[in-house]
Amino acid sequence: MTASHVPKVAGIEPVLPAPSHTADPPAAKTRADTSPDASADASSARSPDAPPGTRPGAARDTAFDLSPVDRIAAVQDRLAGWISDLSTLHDLTGQLARTRTLEDALHETLRAGASLIGARRGLIVLEPADGLGPVTTIGLGLGHADIGHLETVPRRALSYGRILDGFPEPDAETAGGARTGREGRDGTDARTGAPYPGAGARTEIAEPDIPGGQDLDPRLREVAARLGYAASYAVLLTAEPVGRTGAAVWLYDEPARPTERQRHLLGLYRSHASEHLARLLALHRRERAAATLREELLPSRLPQVPGVRLAVRHSTGPRGGGDWYDALPLPDGALGLAVGSVTGSGPSALAAMGRLRASLRAYAVMEGEDPVAVLSDLELLMRLTEPARTATALFAFTEPPSGAPDGPPAPSLPGALAGALPRKLVLAGAGHCPPLILGALRTEFVETSLSAPLGMLACWEAPSVEIEPAPGETLLLYSDGLLHRTGEAMDHAFARLHAAAASVPGASRRDPEAIVDHILRTLLPQGLDDPASEEDVVLLAVHFEE
Repeated sequence: MTASHVPKVAGIEPVLPAPSHTADPPAAKTRADTSPDASADASSARSPDAPPGTRPGAARDTAFDLSPVDRIAAVQDRLAGWISDLSTLHDLTGQLARTRTLEDALHETLRAGASLIGARRGLIVLEPADGLGPVTTIGLGLGHADIGHLETVPRRALSYGRILDGFPEPDAETAGGARTGREGRDGTDARTGAPYPGAGARTEIAEPDIPGGQDLDPRLREVAARLGYAASYAVLLTAEPVGRTGAAVWLYDEPARPTERQRHLLGLYRSHASEHLARLLALHRRERAAATLREELLPSRLPQVPGVRLAVRHSTGPRGGGDWYDALPLPDGALGLAVGSVTGSGPSALAAMGRLRASLRAYAVMEGEDPVAVLSDLELLMRLTEPARTATALFAFTEPPSGAPDGPPAPSLPGALAGALPRKLVLAGAGHCPPLILGALRTEFVETSLSAPLGMLACWEAPSVEIEPAPGETLLLYSDGLLHRTGEAMDHAFARLHAAAASVPGASRRDPEAIVDHILRTLLPQGLDDPASEEDVVLLAVHFEE
């Protein structure tokens, strides 16, 4: 006689296997107990799925003979197990969904997987099948030296290495033997050409007893003993459109292997995690491409100019903005300085920023001694070629110091004043923040005339301003993103910037690198590369040596 099925409950879909902590139903008298052949048929009557110690025939007939109350209790217990498992998955996937970077998602996947299968340590090897990277290894409870020890083991001897390289293992106990249609005839992914887990290849590998495994590589057993783990469980991470993205492996301190229920729960979580990792991988690649483009569009290094030392800090928001800076050596030993911002974000803003900076450089070489003419030409170019875009900009022209090889001859002065002459600096701004000059005797904003951004008026023009920084003073050029990052109103942000500059220690005022670092620490305690902010930041320090 077959056992009757457990009654169904409306609205509940038993997607998970019976949890291992589900209690056994109360003992009940079964027909097998009254059968005269019960003892003779004991071995054949016991169900292979019955827990140890179950009476012969109990797994077959107990459900039939349970009272209605006991049946309801059994259903409730099983239902409680399913709800507990679903709640756990809901919490873990929710925590994963809140990660915003690829590295954070990898760490969270490791942590969640370890909690699901009862492991303490592990690592994820990220190796996208399309070969576009990034390739990295993230550890849980493992330092760089520990990961280095693991990498000394031959790759074919490592469980995650066999998964990633698609080595066939016909004796596999776990899933992964079916062809998928994307697998080529040579065992590679027909779309990417990378090894694809096909017939005989595993998508999960358990090594429950590494010290006692006779068929394992001796080097693997040696490293496992050094790191203090005795078992491992590895799974493949795969999601469209990349395909294989990597593999995760968790390490047990003692010989062990995950139960069927733990493997099932991890499989459900892994499906969600793989999709999330694939999305963040695509985002990471776009950000990396934008960062590469931005680095190529901005100066690769600051020029060496007699009498001037430069320092700069630049950070771009996660969507990639159009803030830029430039320091351009000009004929006769002069120096051109520029900082600006293009409206918008993303690749289009980066491209517009590159075109704007290149154009300003050309105009600066031709007529840099007149900053108003430089910005007027730039405004006309923008109005003709990019009528839907606006930009702010500030351009400054500084002459070479008196007595320099390419500069004007130094006048005859007493020895005490020789070399202490200020150099003239002419600047003009188009809707940009005023510079800040910092010295031993003053910390003040340079009074520039109010003017509209480029591209907003039919004809732009504003008067230039001439200043004479004294030897030992520093001119600070910056973008409005530095002020916006403070989270305060603009007037308060200007006051905070002024206070941060005024608080630079006297011993640091001769070092432009120390100046910009002090100002950023004071203004932005959360750091220059704050992922929570979408504002670009530019801070350029120009120190005139004594």
